[in-house]
Amino acid sequence: MELTKSELEIMNVIWAAGRPLTRGEILELSTNKNWKDNSIHILLNRLLAKGALAESGFARSGKSYGRLYEAMLTGEEYYAASIFSGGPERLTMLFDALLKSPEINAELLDQFIAKLEAKKAELK
Repeated sequence: MELTKSELEIMNVIWAAGRPLTRGEILELSTNKNWKDNSIHILLNRLLAKGALAESGFARSGKSYGRLYEAMLTGEEYYAASIFSGGPERLTMLFDALLKSPEINAELLDQFIAKLEAKKAELK
């Protein structure tokens, strides 16, 4: 599933909240948005059509009720899927870029190694 920058901004707000949100809550929590408030209906409908969001009931919003929008995948699942959508070469390129990054230190490498070894043992 490919998400546009604006769609991803909305998903990040919902993932950060950790719960379903109304349209109004999404607007309120979207501090660094690249889209106009009036575009939210279009963006939410596109996310619903892509299966990234689902309606999960209603919540009181002021004097009326508003739909709740719930993420159908976690941020980790989305980013992992986007990496794997480019095939194994994309994952290898990402891994190489991470290893060249100046932020990588021995402690972080130990964490990666432990996770890789646990996954390798799980696969056996």
